[in-house]
Amino acid sequence: MPDPTPDRPASVGLIHFALALGGFAIGVTEFATMSLLPYMSRGLHIDEPTAGNVISVYALGVVVGAPLLTVFGARLSRRTLLIVLMSLFALANGLSALAPSYHAMLVFRFLSGLPHGAYFGIASLVAASLVPPEQRTQAVGRVMLGLTTATIIGVPFANWLGQVAGWRWGFSVVTVCALATVVLVLAIVPRDRPDADASPLRELGALRRPQVWLTLGIGAIGFGGLFAVYTYLASTLVEVTGVRSTMVPLVLAVFGIGMTAGNLIIPRFADRALMPTAGALLVWSAASLAVYTVAAHHLWSIILAVFAIGLGGALGTVLQTRLMDVAEDAQGLAAALNHSAFNTANALGPWLAGMVVAAGYGWTSTGWVGCALALGGLAVWALALLFTVADRRQRPISVSSQAGA
Repeated sequence: MPDPTPDRPASVGLIHFALALGGFAIGVTEFATMSLLPYMSRGLHIDEPTAGNVISVYALGVVVGAPLLTVFGARLSRRTLLIVLMSLFALANGLSALAPSYHAMLVFRFLSGLPHGAYFGIASLVAASLVPPEQRTQAVGRVMLGLTTATIIGVPFANWLGQVAGWRWGFSVVTVCALATVVLVLAIVPRDRPDADASPLRELGALRRPQVWLTLGIGAIGFGGLFAVYTYLASTLVEVTGVRSTMVPLVLAVFGIGMTAGNLIIPRFADRALMPTAGALLVWSAASLAVYTVAAHHLWSIILAVFAIGLGGALGTVLQTRLMDVAEDAQGLAAALNHSAFNTANALGPWLAGMVVAAGYGWTSTGWVGCALALGGLAVWALALLFTVADRRQRPISVSSQAGA
């Protein structure tokens, strides 16, 4: 329950910026780790495939931590929980920068992943609570801008810093951004009181709602198409498009620009028609992923296709708001699970695409895998919409029958 006389020392825009800064820190550590693997493997005296396990264990931390920390933090105020989550994130990344061995690094990366989903879930709820209901998705989109901006600015900077000063400095930058977020949240996010009725059991009640599971299914399947292409984009650019490796970061940045543009533009439509916008995004993603298979042969056409695929990344923001609607009084857990779903997509898409490439269908086949996953997400979306319509039709009947009784 909000404090009846909360401090509001800053504008809503500045508060959204503070929350987005935490998302920026998370985005840098999630994506920059991939580009720092060659330097990390040499520093920890392991080969690159082994070093890749630090990425997998981070994703495992996200999947485990999102529900766990949200449930156990149910009785804390949202402001306090944000501070705790980002402090844990700062500590774990600071330890990652100091990791003396590979096995220590695995532990620290797992700990780093734990606050990821819970932070985005709670930050989205805080951001949405500061604006009128018809602007909720736009508020969530502003928080997600931190993550998308990280792919454009933060990741290249961390990669450059890792090359000139050592890979440990990449994690040090993340730690500084996380600590800055803690300070800003302490200074400008309005104080709120914990909900007197909040409890871990009530949060777990979200798992009894079919619409929560269907919404998570849309993300876990439909978003996998984006990751199916993004994971193998660098190889496709070199092997199919025929560009120099120096061009790869530019095209990756275009993907980030597409995601940023999507989070700026799409939420305006979602606030007017949430589920239709989610369906339209899945259709858009399926089409752009199919076009990618043809566009990959030329630089300018693949740049346009990658930008279009990036726009479809706004699905994450739209589904975050959808979970607010269907979770009822268990919004914290549902919002956090959104990021567990997307990490599931991050595992599913590359796995299926890798199998198809290994079977000899070529790098462009990742686009067809992505298209199929987007259509799979669309099928789950249609099922969720069907259940929603059925529920609306049954409610008047239930009310009238109760009145008759």
